Amino acid sequence: MQFQQLTYFVAVAEARHFTRAAEEVHVSQPSLSQQIRALENELGAELFSRARGNITLTDAGEALLPLARRILADADTARHEVQELAQLRRGRVRLGATPSLCTGLLPDVLRAFHDRHPGIQLLLEEGGSHDLVRELARGALDLALVVLPLPAASPALTTVELLQEDLVVVSAAEAPRPGRGGSVRMAHLQGEPLVMFRHGYDLRELTVAACRAEGFEPSFTVEGGEMDAVLGFVRAGLGVAVVPSMVATRAGSDLRTTPLAPPGLRRTIALAHRSDVAPPRAARELQKVLLASRTG
Repeated sequence: MQFQQLTYFVAVAEARHFTRAAEEVHVSQPSLSQQIRALENELGAELFSRARGNITLTDAGEALLPLARRILADADTARHEVQELAQLRRGRVRLGATPSLCTGLLPDVLRAFHDRHPGIQLLLEEGGSHDLVRELARGALDLALVVLPLPAASPALTTVELLQEDLVVVSAAEAPRPGRGGSVRMAHLQGEPLVMFRHGYDLRELTVAACRAEGFEPSFTVEGGEMDAVLGFVRAGLGVAVVPSMVATRAGSDLRTTPLAPPGLRRTIALAHRSDVAPPRAARELQKVLLASRTG
């Protein structure tokens, strides 16, 4: 008895038609019929009644069908488990993250993951949370680091909170420090020239909402950039920007970091994947490293 024969048997049992079953399993109808006949000869019983082209299961066929399905399912499980072990040596992970996390969190995490699993290819996609949620939904990503809360129309995703991060104000080192004393309130940014991210950037939406909560519309000198561009414009003295603290600590000595006065401004970062599809083994290993970074 061969797996191929059982596959053909199940296909005919479900289609109740030899030609359609052959098309389903991508084999010629004579070859499929020959393999079914060989299986019947080996078992010593007919599996199908072929009266006038009406294909029905015999008693022997009815008895074999659930067993055949279980055998094929077990074979698929075994194949999947072995493939997942192989993925830890030569697999890939498709990870999405916001640009600020690519700059702040991911370098150290991905280095730790690569040290453990040097054979796994890391494919990284930068984007805003809205874009990353869309890519997760269509199966283009295995995991994504997104900012909570997710868009209201998000597909079914499983999210695990990874960290909460303070936002800070960065300015050119030689420019006057914004605010008063050692910190700055959002209200102090009224009239302050801001360098602003492009539309769709989570940080843009968060900053603009915080300004409006203080009763004013922010004033932009330059807008539309990604993280590196925004930091470059701030270095050039074009204005200040609100950025995550992890980005600010890596920004260099030519930028000054000023914390926001209590209650400050924070954002919540979560690790997300589709609820209906389990991430592949390599992605689950990266997930472990990312979750460990919360306490590391």
